[in-house]
Amino acid sequence: MQIPSHIVSRLLLCCMVAAAPAFALAQDSAAKPAKPAVGTAVAPSETYGKLLTNMEKEFVDAAEAMPEDKFDFSPPAASGDFKGVRSFGAQVKHVADANYYFFGGNMSEADMKAKHDAMEKLTKKAEIIQALKDSFTQAHTFVSGITAENAFVMTEHGTRGGMAAFGLAHMMDHYGQMAVYLRMNGIVPPASRGNGM
Repeated sequence: MQIPSHIVSRLLLCCMVAAAPAFALAQDSAAKPAKPAVGTAVAPSETYGKLLTNMEKEFVDAAEAMPEDKFDFSPPAASGDFKGVRSFGAQVKHVADANYYFFGGNMSEADMKAKHDAMEKLTKKAEIIQALKDSFTQAHTFVSGITAENAFVMTEHGTRGGMAAFGLAHMMDHYGQMAVYLRMNGIVPPASRGNGM
C-alpha cells in the first residue's frame, strides 16, 4: 500500500516541528563552552569577568537606548518623591566615575579626582557613552588581575574581590533606575526585549 504524498509531506513536517526544539537546544549547547565540572576550581578573574561582561552589555545597551534629547530626563516630582534625583545621563556618568573607585585598584586619590572632574564636564551623549566604555576597560583590567592569592588582599579602598563585588552591585542598582527612566519614556530596555518583559 502506497501512502499518499500529501500525508507523507504532513508526516515529515510533523517530524521536523517535533525535532526543532531538540535541534535548537543542540545548536545552543554547541555555541556555549562546556560548564566546568562540579568541584573544579575556577579562577576568580573568570568568575568576576563573566559577571562584569554581562553587566557591561546590559548597562551600555541601556545607556545607548536613550535618545540624546532625553539624557537629561529625570522623573517629574509629581510622579513620586523624585526631587533631586540624578538625570539619566547623570546616572551613566556616576557609574562611569564610580567604576574608577571600585575597579581602580591602587589608583591615587588625585587621579580619581581628575577622572571625576573630567566626568562632570561631559554633556553630550557620545562623550558620556565613551567615558562609560573607558571605565569598563579599566574594570576589566582590574578584574582580570584578580587571583586566588590576591582576591582578599587590600587595595587602596578594600579587597580586590570585595571591591569587584561592590562595583557590580552598584552597577545593578543604577541599571534598575535607568530601566525605569527608559520605560517612563516609552523605551523597553534592550535586555528585556523579546522575552515578554
